[in-house]
Amino acid sequence: MPTAEKEATVTAVSEMFARSKGIFLTDFSGLNVGTMTDLRSRLRKVSSSYLVVKNRLTAIAADQAGFSCLREYLKGPTGIVFTEDDPTQSAKILADFTKQPVPLKIKSGIVEKTLYTGLQVEQLASIPSREVLLTQVVTAIQGPLVGLVVCLQAIPQKLVGTLHALAEKRQAEEKAESVTPEAEEKAESVTPEAEEKAESVTPEAEEKAESVTPE
Repeated sequence: MPTAEKEATVTAVSEMFARSKGIFLTDFSGLNVGTMTDLRSRLRKVSSSYLVVKNRLTAIAADQAGFSCLREYLKGPTGIVFTEDDPTQSAKILADFTKQPVPLKIKSGIVEKTLYTGLQVEQLASIPSREVLLTQVVTAIQGPLVGLVVCLQAIPQKLVGTLHALAEKRQAEEKAESVTPEAEEKAESVTPEAEEKAESVTPEAEEKAESVTPE
């Protein structure tokens, strides 16, 4: 490969390292063309690609992207998976191919700039996908929210009931206050008349009593 072409390959691979959310190194020894084609097809469906590049060029590209930790895994046949979407989806596909009669071997992987061994990548495959996790989170949140909405809906009803009770109590108090002064005024207006009548009768009774007495 001419030097210019090698440099272009290193640059392209380095850029793929830099923008990928997940990177997985595999050993495809023994896999036939049909299996490799199936693998690439399934990976494309989850926004991933499978490249086979010379280890020496891959090592240079990894160094340029800041992933020198991958150098120790660049031995023997190496196929690289680059994913720009959910890394767990690619990990699941790779894990499936490790169960084939002629298994794919996972050497290592990098997810969100963290290095994982081949075994850890297979464990990563058991984690639910991002969409499933989001669904689980939303479902978990919806339960408390439904209860909150019911409580919030009940608050206006309770408030109206409380205000209505207060209004009735206030009306009763106002009615009681309006009746009491009238009763008191009526009692005061009657009392002087009774007293005056009593005073006007008493002298006559006394005078009559005096005029009758000499006879």
